[in-house]
Amino acid sequence: MSAEWEGDGHVPGRGRVLAVLSLSLLNVFTAAAGLAVVKLTPDRHLAPQPPGVAARDLVQAAAPIPPADSASARTPSPSVLAARLGPLIGGPKAKVNAVVIDAVTRRPLFEQRAGQPATPASTTKLATTVAALASVGPQHRIVTQVVRGSGGGVVLVGGGDPTLTALPPRGDAGHPPYASLAELARQTATALKTSGLRRVRVDYDASLYQGPRAASSWKPNYLPDGELAPVSALTVDEGRLSPADPTKKGRVGDPPAAAAALFARMLAKNGVVAKAGRATAAPQGAARLGAVQSPPLSALVEHLLTDSDNDVAEAVARQVAVKLGRPASFAGAAQAVRQVLSTLGVAEGVLVNDGSGLSPRNRISPVALARIVSLAAGPERPDLRAVITGLPVAGFSGTLRPPRYTVPASQAGAGTVRAKTGTLAGVSTLAGVAHDADGRLLAFAFMAGDGKGPVDPGMLDRLAAAVASCGCG
Repeated sequence: MSAEWEGDGHVPGRGRVLAVLSLSLLNVFTAAAGLAVVKLTPDRHLAPQPPGVAARDLVQAAAPIPPADSASARTPSPSVLAARLGPLIGGPKAKVNAVVIDAVTRRPLFEQRAGQPATPASTTKLATTVAALASVGPQHRIVTQVVRGSGGGVVLVGGGDPTLTALPPRGDAGHPPYASLAELARQTATALKTSGLRRVRVDYDASLYQGPRAASSWKPNYLPDGELAPVSALTVDEGRLSPADPTKKGRVGDPPAAAAALFARMLAKNGVVAKAGRATAAPQGAARLGAVQSPPLSALVEHLLTDSDNDVAEAVARQVAVKLGRPASFAGAAQAVRQVLSTLGVAEGVLVNDGSGLSPRNRISPVALARIVSLAAGPERPDLRAVITGLPVAGFSGTLRPPRYTVPASQAGAGTVRAKTGTLAGVSTLAGVAHDADGRLLAFAFMAGDGKGPVDPGMLDRLAAAVASCGCG
């Protein structure tokens, strides 16, 4: 307006000055308030953004989800919590095994067949990753190397890193740089040319892993459909035929042979004539010509939980077996994981046959999953922190990205629930943590279905949202 008013009359002179001053102060306060609101909203143009895997050596505690030290907040009333969850589950006859526990005290607050093992599907990855971090350690890196072979050849030796990549690095990848096959070829070519060799055969050693490349209990379509590659200690880009195109799921049939052939071509680009050789065992004490390392295990754990990566999960399980001196096979890895969980006091109710959860023979009880998550959330085990930071954030990231947690019935859990999903035919599971409305950190596991009929994962989202929004103290 061009004129200021006081009562019903025009304000001249002094009144005009006072009004202008008041309006100026109001503008200042409005601008300051606007800045304050900006500070309370997410960055990047105020749009919610899914968190990525941080580019760091060792996962540190994340501010949004502090360790399970919320002892000062009120504990939910079990009867009030049951009144909220019971109707959503559909009563005790519903095919849902469920538990909610206090993440600090581990005391059960809601139970429905909580101790009865069920098919966990990909929530198996919680057991795998906790065991790996506790035994191998969050800073561990997997090494892929090249050593001198017999007859003037070289041997490409796999250490079990499925993220070894032939792709160029990307600044927006959302994870620490993966080990580069091209860098390994450059190192090897330099070493060979320095010693006067410009023509070699590339043999390969994938003997770190033992046994079959697919679990006997897996469905026969898993490998042809690209759910994962044949499990091998030497794999490039998870054995993907088109690694630059995430819409294409096809995998190579023989990952170590494909890796050796690709490496030979890369050597040729670096001035060494090379041809792919055969499977062999690297000579003991052979001279190393080059080596590259994976990101730290903490970053691999974050990635495999956020995206439910089956290839990395199987690799991580085998790292546990290697650490404990067991065969790096499906059976050896499963035994090693359970051995570590037993040492941690959370093995009861856990029976696994693989590291990824693709096996329908796996059995884990809801309370076992909740205890595993609580252990990872506790301040006494910072080495397990990557399990919590790697859990998908409801409505934002990974397997809980939209459209999940975007409907009114589950929207209360968006940004608050962190949980691992699991899906197999006729089975849906969800296990994770959430702060309730009173600030108490709770761990939960909901396991629906018996493998014989359809299951609605939206019901599990509604249950987790009910836990997060409950002011039940």
